[in-house]
Amino acid sequence: MMRSLTTPTPKRLRDLIREIRSARTAADERGVVQKECAAIRESFRDQDNTYRCRNLAKLLYIHMLGYPAHFGQLECLKLIASPKFTDKRIGYLGAMLLLDERQDVHLLVTNSLKNDLGHQTQYIQSLALCTLGSICSTEMSRDLAGEIEKMIKSSNAYVKKKAILSAFCIIRKVPDLMEMFIPATRTLLNEKNHGVLLTSVCLITEMCERSPDTLHHFRKVRTVPQLVRILKNLIMAGYSPEHDVSGVSDPFLQAKILRLLRILGKNDTEASETMNDILAQVATNTDTSKNVGHAILYEIVLTIMGIQSEAGLRVLAVNILGRFLLNNDKNIRYVALNTLLRVVQADYNAVQRHRTTIVDCLKDPDISIRRRAMELSFALVNSGNVRGMMKELLHFLETCDPEFKADVSSNIIFVAEKYSPNKRWHIDTIMKVLITAGNYVRDDMVSVLIQLISETTTLHGYTAKSMFHHLQGDITQQPLTQVATWCIGEYGEQLLLEQPDEEEPMQFTEDEVITVLEKVLTNNNSLEVTKEYCITAVMKLSSRFRTSMGRIKKMIEYYSTSVNVELQQRSVEYTSVFTKFDHMRSALLEQMPLIERSRSKNLLSNNEDEGVGNGMDILNSDKSVGDGSTKLLDTVKQSTQQTEGQNILDLLGDLGPTPVIPTNPEPSKSAGANDLLDLLGDVANAASGNTVNNMVPAPNHNLMDNLLGATTPSAQMNGGTTGLETLTAFNKNGLLIEFMCERDETQANITTVNVKATNSTATSMADFVFQAAVPKSFQLQLLSPSGNVIPPMNDGAITQVIKLNNPQKQPIRMRLKVSYVQNGNAISDTGEMNSFPKQLWE
Repeated sequence: MMRSLTTPTPKRLRDLIREIRSARTAADERGVVQKECAAIRESFRDQDNTYRCRNLAKLLYIHMLGYPAHFGQLECLKLIASPKFTDKRIGYLGAMLLLDERQDVHLLVTNSLKNDLGHQTQYIQSLALCTLGSICSTEMSRDLAGEIEKMIKSSNAYVKKKAILSAFCIIRKVPDLMEMFIPATRTLLNEKNHGVLLTSVCLITEMCERSPDTLHHFRKVRTVPQLVRILKNLIMAGYSPEHDVSGVSDPFLQAKILRLLRILGKNDTEASETMNDILAQVATNTDTSKNVGHAILYEIVLTIMGIQSEAGLRVLAVNILGRFLLNNDKNIRYVALNTLLRVVQADYNAVQRHRTTIVDCLKDPDISIRRRAMELSFALVNSGNVRGMMKELLHFLETCDPEFKADVSSNIIFVAEKYSPNKRWHIDTIMKVLITAGNYVRDDMVSVLIQLISETTTLHGYTAKSMFHHLQGDITQQPLTQVATWCIGEYGEQLLLEQPDEEEPMQFTEDEVITVLEKVLTNNNSLEVTKEYCITAVMKLSSRFRTSMGRIKKMIEYYSTSVNVELQQRSVEYTSVFTKFDHMRSALLEQMPLIERSRSKNLLSNNEDEGVGNGMDILNSDKSVGDGSTKLLDTVKQSTQQTEGQNILDLLGDLGPTPVIPTNPEPSKSAGANDLLDLLGDVANAASGNTVNNMVPAPNHNLMDNLLGATTPSAQMNGGTTGLETLTAFNKNGLLIEFMCERDETQANITTVNVKATNSTATSMADFVFQAAVPKSFQLQLLSPSGNVIPPMNDGAITQVIKLNNPQKQPIRMRLKVSYVQNGNAISDTGEMNSFPKQLWE
């Protein structure tokens, strides 16, 4: 009793806040907090609870500032058990802030919650419901789910809406309890209170998203007509000050209902027909002068595009987004562009009508709007508008920020290849990209452009002269210089001739050409790769020029002592050609033949002569493709030694560094077989045999073989195959993987699977990796893929070849794993392929 009298009265919360805010340094603040925490600890030890509520309130404020406050957890329980409402309010608030499933004290709250859920006062019931929704654990949810189910049936709207939200949280925590709440939802949509309706729609939405069976149930009990009736009452009702927001009646409830309609109407014709009329009414009756109206219209668009709506309704949705593009608010324009990217596949022609507005967004000062407008503009290019769109995109490439230039230049090159009206326009466009983008053109694009130029045989002279003309003006742009030097090396004799169809005749001398190449070689800003291109071009000109042989030899010999090993080796070898093999020089340095596309790539292409994604072997080849040097005879082998089949090690565990197709017909046990079984599950258990670990080494690829059109490994495997079968192996989130299967006649147990991956979404899929695993009675080898980026809008494909050995002639079963990065998000998914036709193994 004497201690109670001598204990000083603790300071009030407002005084503590004022003292902390007046602290000038972080150290002063820590001092104040530590002193106050010591006083609070001392007060908690006192049995007198007069100021416990005040002390816990101060402790919660200290917790919000980031200081430790765990020592107040038990005090929360004491306040919750207090009969006073003020004590319970602070106690429950403290429980929500300081407790979670990791603390043992958390379990002690369950009994207090159960008592307060049955309290006669609605406000105390409300405190318990809010706390349950915030900190419920799995055990707590199972213990109190029955109480919540009873309270949902309460006649008190204030308690009912909070009980529904608690049920929402319980279902998220324990989806198994969903069936308990389904009967209670039957009458919820008949309520008049908007708060109850709003929480009811949220609860039903959560149930439908988590369970297909529950979704079917709500379709069956005709939930859609009820939602249509509520929505119609909202838009037809007069002014209600309680629910009106900027002239729109309860926009929060409207948005939630539209989202639920979108879920119920997806892939359901009857439900979609029921809601078509009301969606049109909402779209036409919503005020678009305020942001609230824009929110409703945005949900309308998503709902129309998410269900099986009528064609006219889809056009209306796209037109709404078109009006958004004219809005002065940057956020609304961004949302419109982002949504158009998602719906452009659903109604391509409707989006095309707004092409002019979309292109205008390329000039917007906001970088995020420009990026979305750029992506959408490329999605809208077709054979009919390619000329006009390319002018706009080239202008954008010229004025855009540096971070855009690489993406824009690559996309322009692919789009020009797919939709070019003629070869001359195509070549001119490529040169404009090289000149405009400069050093921002990606390295892999150089190889693509070289192949495109080599295929346009009728314009070799025009291309070489145009490239050389631009090279005379600027040798600092490395991609342009690399392509130009390659063209000069291959078609240098064309520079000395006058073309009859030239608008402005251009004719150059040998000295002019050699002088420009000499500048490139001696320029300190030239990359080593550029010098490699250049020295090879000079070597090839030795068989095309007649009067400059002395200068050519000096230029080549100059690099025989270069510190760059590649340049030194080329110089030494080329000099050796002049001295020891001069009789072979002319034949050795002839023009490179066209780089033929492998049979597997032609087989998996979209039947387009020059479609995007075809002939992409060059992307993975050496940068000196087409040089025709003797150096190419014995280089660039190591990069092709490792096949993609080794990537499966990440999936299966460590099975060793070698591929999986055996040279030895006697299979041996693999140390990693258990890892394979873990991956395959019941698929592996159904098979018998041994996992094979003896493998054929990957073929030694010779770059010259590829350049001369020799058969690639995939073509070699396909050389004696029959029985082409096309199967859909994976189709999810816009990623489509198809298998084209062939039985090898020369090896009865071998099945060749040509894999083709396409992307139907509006954004590209980067870092794409395809992996496969089979039961232990099979052996599998994955060859290298054609790339790791799948272009959007089905504009290209990644191809890969699987070689499957089935010595026991079992039904083919395969487990798949794909991973990629899209919009900055890493996505990984698995699938199973068991529908291979019998002729592939019998």
